[in-house]
Amino acid sequence: MDATLGISLLTMGGLGVFFAGALAIADRKLRVEEDPRIHAVNEVLPGANCGACGEAGCQAFAVAVVEERQEVNGCPVGGGDTAEAVAAVMGVDAGETIKKVARVHCRGGHGLVKSKAAYDGPVKCSALVLVGGGEQACMWGCTGGGDCVAACQFDAIFINAAGLPEVIDELCTGCGACARACPRQVIEMHPVTREHFVFCCSHDDPKTSRKTCKVACIGCGICTRKTEDSAYMNDGLAVIDYEKLNPEIVPFEKCPTGAIGPYTPYAQQKRGELRAALRKPSPLPPA
Repeated sequence: MDATLGISLLTMGGLGVFFAGALAIADRKLRVEEDPRIHAVNEVLPGANCGACGEAGCQAFAVAVVEERQEVNGCPVGGGDTAEAVAAVMGVDAGETIKKVARVHCRGGHGLVKSKAAYDGPVKCSALVLVGGGEQACMWGCTGGGDCVAACQFDAIFINAAGLPEVIDELCTGCGACARACPRQVIEMHPVTREHFVFCCSHDDPKTSRKTCKVACIGCGICTRKTEDSAYMNDGLAVIDYEKLNPEIVPFEKCPTGAIGPYTPYAQQKRGELRAALRKPSPLPPA
């Protein structure tokens, strides 16, 4: 019995030594050395792991930067300071970093968009869209359910008095979580320096658009006339070509519903800009 136990112990011990040696050799032969710059880059990133850069997280972004698959200024959350820090690690120039912020392409708030029926259910955009948009007659605009607010990690977006999401530019990091959370793609990311937008997503015919929302684009095309391709119509909706945009020649002020023009926070709209636009007639385009 003692001999058997001894042989077993020697056998197990020998196997342990053998496999330990094999693992040590494999580790030495197969080890992949990690570039120390990956850790250094990851250390200066904000750690939000939001995926706004297009990578799975900050660690993946750091690897992509070191492997030259991402630019050093590719982290929208960190902004210019982070770009400078990453560039210092990589020994390159950070280049110009323009902050991006979320912009809501809808102004159909309370009293402006027609209600079609009473809604009694979960107040979430994803749920509202599934049941035909809740109370609102417009099938393209913001439902006001607040999924974008829940998705924001930085408290940079809230539902204003009109029932629409509004962005606090100073807190917005440009991560794009709110845009990804919007089931109707009403929210888009834009450079903070961009001033003019189309505040409508409706592709309904002019009669339906005018009937369902007072501030909808009605497809009249006034904004696209003689604009040298700065703006054009796409399936009944005005589109701004930012590569060709010349604000001096686009007649934003002639839009009968205020669906296109310069960005103004809701508080400023209430002081008169939007109301002035609504006092203008809203003619249908000529047949």
